[in-house]
Order: sequence, then C-alpha cells, then structure tokens
Amino acid sequence: MPQKAFLCVDDEPTVLSSLKEQLKRRFGKKYIYEMAESPDEAFEVIEELYGDGIQILIIITDWMMPGMKGDEFIIKVNERFPEIISIMITGQADDESIKYAQENANLYRCLCKPWDETELIEAIESAWKSYEDKI
Repeated sequence: MPQKAFLCVDDEPTVLSSLKEQLKRRFGKKYIYEMAESPDEAFEVIEELYGDGIQILIIITDWMMPGMKGDEFIIKVNERFPEIISIMITGQADDESIKYAQENANLYRCLCKPWDETELIEAIESAWKSYEDKI
C-alpha cells in the first residue's frame, strides 16, 4: 500500500507547527506530514512526494500568502492532481474567492483563523469519507 501524506501550506511557521502537532496528535504515524511556507515550496514538495510514490490526501492551505493566494494555489494543484482534497484556513478570504475555489478546485471546506482543532479534524475526516464514497 502506498504511503499517504498531508501537506500544510502557510507563510507563518507557528501556524505550520500547530497544524503538524494537531494532525500528528489525531492521526499519529499513519501519514507523512509535510509543511511548506509558500505555494512555490509546496509545488516542490508535491513533485517530490509524487516522485517517491507518495499520495497526498489533503492539502491544508492559508489564503493570504506572498506571491499567490490560496485559492489560486489549489486551483493550480487541482489542474494536475484532481484527487487531492483541499481545506483552506484563513482570516482574510472573501466569499467570492472561497466560492471560486469550491467551483474550480477541490476545495472541501474553508475554516476561519483561529481554527478549532476539533473542527479541523472533523473536516479532514469528513473530506476523506466523502472521497472514499466516490471511489
């Protein structure tokens, strides 16, 4: 069975650290947890993981990042890897951007910063169940 990963993208290292800690607390060693501080770095991580035969299950991304907004990022990811589910965590995205990402990428849910750990885990588990129901 191929290894599976989560990818978290945010330009704030403390946010990435919190996400990784929360994911590991809930899912343990079952998955690989990768962090990227920018969409460009995330694209490099995606290429490396897929090159190593590791499937990315879910991308958790911020919306407001330097160089590229989160909705643009997940739309580009979705063009190449439509099976990856995405969750956006933001304090700044407008409804139009969220709706656009839902319609043009695989944005499963958008959570507000500061997020609630229980809500994040429920969103991930619900997204994964929804994905499994489709396959």
